[in-house]
Amino acid sequence: MDKKEEVEVAFEEKVAEDDEIEPKIEDKNTEDKDQEVKEEIVQEEVEKKLEEAENIIENYEQNKAGKGLTKYAIIISVISFILIIAVIIFSTIFALINRSSNKIISGVSIKGIDVSGLTIEEAKQKLSDNILPNLEQEIALKHGDYTTSIIPKQIEANFRIDEAVNIAYSMGRDGNILKDNYKIINTYLGSTNITPAFSYNQKILEDFITNASDNLPDKVIQSSYCIENNKLIISKGTKGNTIQSEILENAIIDNIVNLKEENAIEIPVKEVEPNAIDIDKIRGEIYKEPKDAYYTRNPFAVYPHVNGVDFDMSVEEAKNLVANTTEGDITIPLKITTPAVTTNQIGTEAFPDQLATFTTKFSTADGNRTTNIRLATSKINGVVLMPGETFSYNQVVGKRTVSAGFKSAHVFSNGQVLDDVGGGICQVSSTLYNAVLLSNLEIVERKNHTFYTGYVKIGTDATVSWGGPDFKFKNSRNYPIKIVGKVSGGTVTVQIYGLKEQVEYEVVIESQVLQKVARKVTYKPTTALETGKQKVVQSGYDGYKSRTYKTLKLNGKVISKDLLSTDTYNSLEKIIEVGQ
Repeated sequence: MDKKEEVEVAFEEKVAEDDEIEPKIEDKNTEDKDQEVKEEIVQEEVEKKLEEAENIIENYEQNKAGKGLTKYAIIISVISFILIIAVIIFSTIFALINRSSNKIISGVSIKGIDVSGLTIEEAKQKLSDNILPNLEQEIALKHGDYTTSIIPKQIEANFRIDEAVNIAYSMGRDGNILKDNYKIINTYLGSTNITPAFSYNQKILEDFITNASDNLPDKVIQSSYCIENNKLIISKGTKGNTIQSEILENAIIDNIVNLKEENAIEIPVKEVEPNAIDIDKIRGEIYKEPKDAYYTRNPFAVYPHVNGVDFDMSVEEAKNLVANTTEGDITIPLKITTPAVTTNQIGTEAFPDQLATFTTKFSTADGNRTTNIRLATSKINGVVLMPGETFSYNQVVGKRTVSAGFKSAHVFSNGQVLDDVGGGICQVSSTLYNAVLLSNLEIVERKNHTFYTGYVKIGTDATVSWGGPDFKFKNSRNYPIKIVGKVSGGTVTVQIYGLKEQVEYEVVIESQVLQKVARKVTYKPTTALETGKQKVVQSGYDGYKSRTYKTLKLNGKVISKDLLSTDTYNSLEKIIEVGQ
């Protein structure tokens, strides 16, 4: 091997040794993060390489005569070698400096927001300040004169800011110096924008769009039907608009994701025809075979009766009726078949335990009022409620009309005492209310009277009127209950029967009068009486404000005390006529 070849081999060996600098320095960096140690390592490597370069030059000088290498070529080669070493050393130092920093490298943005030179916490705060307020802004949705809006937070819209910041911080910190340097320089020169992951609750958004579609003023009206007494009433639908759900959903999400300043979207709709009336389907849904009520003892269980329901005409006749009716509702008569044994006929043995009883008194001197009380009591008597079923006093008693047997008697109406058909039935609803409370059943709807009634404690009455206030409660127990109503002499009693559960609470109802407003007394002159004589033409009522509580006790110990209601009863003046 001649001298030239020896020199070339020496060059290759030294260059190969240069490649070991990076892992040596990186190993040091791993063992000790101290910057001074890093600089000492780099300095040692630089001095070593310079010394090796001098030796190579000296070796070339000694052997140049017979080998055809010029001093100029040697110098160029050595300079190139030194430059390569310098680049490697510079890159190493550059990477180490960036790795030792706790800040995001230059040129990095998240959702278009510059986070260069920020710590992780600073970047998170900056993004929160610029992005999160957009999730609180309303997005207006418009269709003609109809307007609604949605707030991104309603659909649990969320940008994963923490995740995006961690990605930004990791840039230039992969562990490979060459890759890190490339990433740092490339990001600095060309910039990098990170899009944070986005999520939302699609089910909530779909429900919102469905609700908005139902509220469109020009929406499609689908055909519908209901049963009233022994008639099936079918209402024909009309064509109209419906929201194009997928398009609107995408538009809303695009608005949120892109942080658009123009928060208004035109609701995309399409015109559709209503579903055709399907007589076969309707009959299949309403048809029932009659079933007797029955119960079992072990375990105790009540199975309510089922009324038979069917068209009182053929299916073909019903279809022809629908086809030939162009305007208005379609009425199809129904055939209702009552089973041999109804639920209220299976006897109290199916309801072995009395859960509560309550009695109020009334004067039998008012015959009409007494009649109404008896009639209303008879209508609630025997009603059975299955677990979870809701009782409505107005639905059970029905509309108070003369044809239904009700008579005219005193009622409270619009702040006055008047005579009206059905006067007195509120005493039955109030008696039932107290029995329901003592049975620890769930109250769904209840309202107090305008004036204090006197037949129950303040705060424990329940007023009702047709088309107005109703008294409703739910059978919140695990077993069916049966209502038993009785009128005897001047008393009305309501009892609730069922099956006592493993844990039964003692129920205590307490009323507290917060304020009493004495009735005003007014004297009116009249010539109908002898001079000085007086006659009370309106007794009037004192006004009250009260609170009513329900306390549950177990073995004499108070388990809970809940506020049932806060009630206000108006005062009504007392009017006395005085003869002139």
